[in-house]
Amino acid sequence: MLTRFAVTNYRGFLKTIVLDLSNPKNYEFNASAIQDGVIKNAIIYGANGCGKTNLSLAIFDIVNHLSQKWKKPDYYDNFVSAGSLVKDVDFEYSFKLGSDKLQYDYSKNARGLLTKERLEVNGKKIFSKNADEFQLSSAEFKLNDSVKAGIQKNANSLSIINFLLSSFPFDKDHYLVRLRDFVSSMLWFRCLEQREFIGLETTAYLLDDYIISNSLVGEFSSFLEKISGQHFDFAPSTPDEKRLLCKMNGALVPFNAIASTGTHALTLLFFWIKHLKDASFVFIDEFDAFYHFKLSYEVCKLLFSSSCQVLLSSHNTYLMTNDLLRPDCNLVIHDNEIKPLSDCTDKELRFGHNIEKLFRGGTFDR
Repeated sequence: MLTRFAVTNYRGFLKTIVLDLSNPKNYEFNASAIQDGVIKNAIIYGANGCGKTNLSLAIFDIVNHLSQKWKKPDYYDNFVSAGSLVKDVDFEYSFKLGSDKLQYDYSKNARGLLTKERLEVNGKKIFSKNADEFQLSSAEFKLNDSVKAGIQKNANSLSIINFLLSSFPFDKDHYLVRLRDFVSSMLWFRCLEQREFIGLETTAYLLDDYIISNSLVGEFSSFLEKISGQHFDFAPSTPDEKRLLCKMNGALVPFNAIASTGTHALTLLFFWIKHLKDASFVFIDEFDAFYHFKLSYEVCKLLFSSSCQVLLSSHNTYLMTNDLLRPDCNLVIHDNEIKPLSDCTDKELRFGHNIEKLFRGGTFDR
């Protein structure tokens, strides 16, 4: 699981901003939102322009150079903060993977090339590299001087982690394999003016075709009815049909022609839910932009029941309820800080408190 993340000089974050998921409180309710002492499920709130999207994209920067499952061609546009264009962007990740605690830090220049890289496992430095030197501290990796010199002169921005993974045999429980698998299974997506995703998959799908070709029409129909109360009478699909068709008053109408914007968003959600069993960490940006507030609640329950770590961003304070999460799992971005509601007040928060009402009343304005 991701336990802590920090980034400096990235887009709107000229100063360091920290997301700390490693310090949950001792609330007895909604214990499933916490796993192994780490916040597993959280919702991030904040005003327009506060940095919710930039934070999510920064978290997924690691997918860019440790995984082949990357898709966002315009990512390096406006990469470095406008206030410090000549400096690198610094990333810090803390992971808890099985019994191992990993600290992976690196820096990139404005072109996205690695300039520094460092890995610690359980407090022990494994390697570090910058423009002046390369140190490999772990005795488990035997490299001759010529290879080390080549790494030091590395001009193609190859990650040391990827080099070690391709050069040495490891068992499946090795910390480098666990890290690679975790990063390769991270997923970011959103559905606003256009649909975008990072990680987990390498192929873009036509959603109708995916549902039909995988014999999921019935399951998709049940999903829509259960989650949103909508009933669609889908026509049986034929081998040549690539569109979902609905029966209406004796006629066949394309589903995409009659589905609302919110229902289209649910179609995309259905697609990714079918992949969550393979995901390690999921961030859905503005996940409920087109949802009714009660539908947002039902979607949250569904997502939080999955086994992977799930973070969402939203403006919908209806979701600020102890029936869904806990005060330490409702996070707010403000003035380059991310704080849980539990750290934004001296008031003792209990299950019976209406934290949305408290939030709107200014209780957490500090």
